[in-house]
Amino acid sequence: MLDLVAKLFGTFFYLGYFPFASGTIASGASVALFLWLGADYRIYVFVLAALTVIGFWASGEVEKSVGKKDPSCVVIDEVVGGMIAFFMLPATPAVMWTAFFLFRAFDMFKIYPINKLEERGGGAGIMLDDIVAGIYTNIIMQIALCFVIVQ
Repeated sequence: MLDLVAKLFGTFFYLGYFPFASGTIASGASVALFLWLGADYRIYVFVLAALTVIGFWASGEVEKSVGKKDPSCVVIDEVVGGMIAFFMLPATPAVMWTAFFLFRAFDMFKIYPINKLEERGGGAGIMLDDIVAGIYTNIIMQIALCFVIVQ
């Protein structure tokens, strides 16, 4: 039963089994969560914290059951990282698309220290690189928005 629950959350309700670009699809789910929960930041932070804790556990369990380091079916890390990337951003199409593609770029290209975090094993290795990619994205977007508003 715990394996089934871990797989349900680790694959983010089976989005991880999408035949192609499952990480991008899961990042899209984080956009949907942002748009759905974004108006109430208390609920948003609660859901983000819950998914983060569940993600560390579930991704590690799925990795063990699959027997492969950072299996591609685990996408809860993309959902959590994406939610961090979008946190407290204005929900305009330009901002959302920019943040989405910036997050995906950080996640795919793994610039330092993201590449080092991914080397860790288990749930920590799976989750931390996307969390940092989300933090990088959010910081860059917040700075960019400050310059856009000032000018």
